[in-house]
Amino acid sequence: MTANDQADAPPPVRPVFDAVTWREIAYLLSNLPAALIGFVYTIVMVSAAGGLSVTAIGLPLLACVLWGARQLGRFARARARGLLGVRVAEPTPLPGPKRSGGFFTWLWTGIKDPVGWRTVLYELVRLPWGVLTFTVTLTGLIVLWPVLPYVVRGLSNVDRAMVRGLLSPSDELERRIAELETGRGVVVDTAAADLRRIERDLHDGAQARLVALAMGLGLAKEKMAEDPQAAARMVDEAHGEVKVALQELRDLARGIHPAVLTDRGLDAALSSVASRCLVPVKVAVDLPGRPAAAIEGIAYFVVSELLQNVSKHAGARGASVEVWRAGVRLLVRVSDDGRGGARVSGGTGMAGLAERLRAVDGVFVVDSPEGGGTVVSAELPWRDRDRG
Repeated sequence: MTANDQADAPPPVRPVFDAVTWREIAYLLSNLPAALIGFVYTIVMVSAAGGLSVTAIGLPLLACVLWGARQLGRFARARARGLLGVRVAEPTPLPGPKRSGGFFTWLWTGIKDPVGWRTVLYELVRLPWGVLTFTVTLTGLIVLWPVLPYVVRGLSNVDRAMVRGLLSPSDELERRIAELETGRGVVVDTAAADLRRIERDLHDGAQARLVALAMGLGLAKEKMAEDPQAAARMVDEAHGEVKVALQELRDLARGIHPAVLTDRGLDAALSSVASRCLVPVKVAVDLPGRPAAAIEGIAYFVVSELLQNVSKHAGARGASVEVWRAGVRLLVRVSDDGRGGARVSGGTGMAGLAERLRAVDGVFVVDSPEGGGTVVSAELPWRDRDRG
């Protein structure tokens, strides 16, 4: 059982009226009105679409009815998530007529939508179940008070099973598509933020320095005839500014994608990053070859960001970086002997790293007890470099 499965498992039965029990009671009492709405919509609209199926509007109406059923499923998932703690991924949205390749393709996709049909089934079976749970729970509040927590837990566990069984994405592929849709948005946002940072660094750094350099050279040119010594001093100053501007551009290029990573791989690139850390860092890279450039770049930037955190926040005396391959995964571990207490949501950039890794089917784990140092483990999918 995975950590997510354990977190999503039904809570244990306790003979007390705790917060979980009261939320379950609220869910069971709201079953009846919610089931009535869903049942009436399903019966009326599916019957109307079936009756009109011999006309031109019957099939488009059925596709719209199934789309509406999807919205009922979205509401049911939200209700179960809020009151029962059931976390079910949202199915992938259906594309519109323009994105799906035309009206008839959209129509056929909508009619055979498995998510919509399973939601229709869910709403049909919900009415008798809603009547039962409402009646039992309401009666239990009056006459079954001592055993009500047990009854409520059993009924709500059936609801949990129904939501997971009928309202979850269709299969593993559907779930992965839903996760990747979310991950794609994260990647786009991260790329946009990186572009804004590069633009800001160019504007505030190298660009401003080059503008000042051009103005200084212009003044030196004007003074060349009347005061050659002053002009020479201004040219010397401009020469120094050129060196600073070049260094800033090199640093910016290194932040985008360092040349050493492209030319020599992770071992050399991570050793270069470690040499700039404010604490001693041991680097151990044991790879049989080089992964795909995108995976290699993500691993590099993860280690670079983590070592910056070590320099700025850890208060450590030393750190280590380990990179190795295990099967079809690239494993990265960065540890330090600092003060600990690091959190993914702690404002040190770790949340962005976690999102970036999830977007490529990676894993990001932080182990950082107070006063016990920090160990950050990351996993990335291994793809051979020749395949990209």
